[in-house]
Amino acid sequence: MSERAALTRATAFAPASVGNVAIGFDILGFAVPSLGDRVTVSRRALPGVEIGAVRGVAGDLPREPRANTAGRALLAMQEALAPGFGFTLEIDKGIPLASGLGGSASSAVAAVVAANALMAKPCTSLELLKFALAGEATSGGDRHVDNVAPSLFGGLVLTVGIDNPRVKQIPVPDGIRAVIVHPHMAIATSTARAMLKGSVQLADFVWATANLAGFISGCYTNDLDMIRASFEDVVIEPQRQALIPGFQQVRGAAMQAGALGCSISGAGPSMFAWANEQAAAAVAAGMRAEFQAAGLATDSWIVNLECAGAHLT
Repeated sequence: MSERAALTRATAFAPASVGNVAIGFDILGFAVPSLGDRVTVSRRALPGVEIGAVRGVAGDLPREPRANTAGRALLAMQEALAPGFGFTLEIDKGIPLASGLGGSASSAVAAVVAANALMAKPCTSLELLKFALAGEATSGGDRHVDNVAPSLFGGLVLTVGIDNPRVKQIPVPDGIRAVIVHPHMAIATSTARAMLKGSVQLADFVWATANLAGFISGCYTNDLDMIRASFEDVVIEPQRQALIPGFQQVRGAAMQAGALGCSISGAGPSMFAWANEQAAAAVAAGMRAEFQAAGLATDSWIVNLECAGAHLT
């Protein structure tokens, strides 16, 4: 028996993530390694999944595996692989619920990465992505890749397709940092999705497509002016910004301090900006100050966009 097959317990960390990145609704995201979820998976004799301890900033997480993103991801893994044993998992939540920072995705990703270490034959990253997507669907009702993929792979990630996803890590120009500011409030993903219109005006479709193309082109060619000019969400952000107190002032402060762009992280309420390393601290301070003026305490992080994804600990 190989050393890998002999493992009976493993722990994995999966980073938080920013979904959409303004111009890539449901397809673009980047990892936030400063915080994340940690899941420990142990083998058990009986098939199925059991959820044990839940710690950290979890709140009231479901203990029924099919209602829990990590539990559902492991059930999908068992259904596909039939390993001949079950899983018991412990969850240490480091991502606040309903924060817009990919907490449901992170738990699912950490669970499948830890469970993969217990398999005699490890799964590929794309197989793990599909299992984690099944878990993510427990939270939002649909499978969305923009948080799962960066949490698993790390960095800035574009994912095309759901049933047969194609994942591409996008290079980020040297010296660019992401600023993430989390106001102390919650917005349910289901609420933020329910308010979206079902159709888009042709002019907005063209504009949004041009911005996505320009942004990715700027990343590949180190063209900061192109990134700045393209860093605008003309479809989703105008509909959701009313959910976040002080949104316009927070965004304005970030841009005045030198940000390349600033928008909503996922479904919100967290917001993020991209900035040169020299301007990042001022951007963060300006964003925090405007949230404070709106009556909201905050947490904030400045992170390198070239970072690792989920890994064993």
